Amino acid sequence: MREAIIRTISGLLYISILVASIISSELIFISLFYLLGLVCLIEMQKLLHLKSYALYAVQALLFYLFSYLKFNQDATILLLFITIFVNLFLVKDLLVIKKIPVFEKKKYIIIIFYLISSVIFLTLIPTIEGVFIPKLVVGIFVLIWTNDTFAYIVGKNFGKNKLYELISPNKTIEGFLGGLIFSCIASYFIFYYTQFLSFPIWLGLAVILSVFGTLGDLIQSKFKRQAGVKDSGSLMPGHGGLFDRLDSIIFASPFVYAYLYLLDYVS
Repeated sequence: MREAIIRTISGLLYISILVASIISSELIFISLFYLLGLVCLIEMQKLLHLKSYALYAVQALLFYLFSYLKFNQDATILLLFITIFVNLFLVKDLLVIKKIPVFEKKKYIIIIFYLISSVIFLTLIPTIEGVFIPKLVVGIFVLIWTNDTFAYIVGKNFGKNKLYELISPNKTIEGFLGGLIFSCIASYFIFYYTQFLSFPIWLGLAVILSVFGTLGDLIQSKFKRQAGVKDSGSLMPGHGGLFDRLDSIIFASPFVYAYLYLLDYVS
């Protein structure tokens, strides 16, 4: 009971800080998610057992890339193609394993690149024609939270068929479908109350976030199993590390950006 209360308070505080930063201003939103990205990098650094100087280089690269991309559309699209390729490479790596592998040093740069570039696209999503649209990113987070919440509830109460037992024994096919269905339902209410974008577009976002968010969660679970730990950190009591909370949206963000870009909604 005590653990559930701690988990609830921690989760509500996390959500409140995120939503408050998003609706405050673009600068606060970008600053917060840049900071969150750095915390996730620190947690990933511990999983990979990297030296500190590598992290400092990554931080500088993250800041440089974001500053450059904000003013260079060609660079943004080039990085988008590379990021999607890297993320799909991680999915391929996830699907073909038959046992938990050890971390390969040659893949460290791929893992770090995935994290950096995906965080960058998360900060770029809510800018449409140069205008910051906070309700877009709030809606996206509502969809990912809805998926996570109902995947857990449905899976816990009705789950019988394992989704990927080797990587995440608690995840079930029923839970995944429950999260997907309730996210699609939530997409209608987001459309109805925001009157921003059309319902089919929000529905498409719900599907993308559910599918790629689940893949991101599984990839993070694989990283933790490779490192032999339960959580990526201990920053959030009852939840684990910050990367444990953001893994879904971080992995899905370049696919969301690509979807909105193809529909000519981001610039």
